[in-house]
Amino acid sequence: MAITKSAKKRIKSNEKKRIFNMRVSRTMKEVIKKFTKAVDAGETKVAQELVPSVYKAIDKAAKKGVIKSNTADRKKARLSKKLSTTK
Repeated sequence: MAITKSAKKRIKSNEKKRIFNMRVSRTMKEVIKKFTKAVDAGETKVAQELVPSVYKAIDKAAKKGVIKSNTADRKKARLSKKLSTTK
């Protein structure tokens, strides 16, 4: 357990940041799942409409430091490749 006052403050701030990061990553994952289900179901029109929201969620997560920029780029590339192969 934390002893110093600053260590106690860090515990509080780390918990707030953890909740924030979980929220951002959860929204990103939900949008990606929705997109993937549409692609797997063969609904390319729906998947095309979801592309901007997927990219936006991934870019937001990268900007806020939840994921690294290379990870974001890799995710976007793989999702676009998945969409292009189903056409």
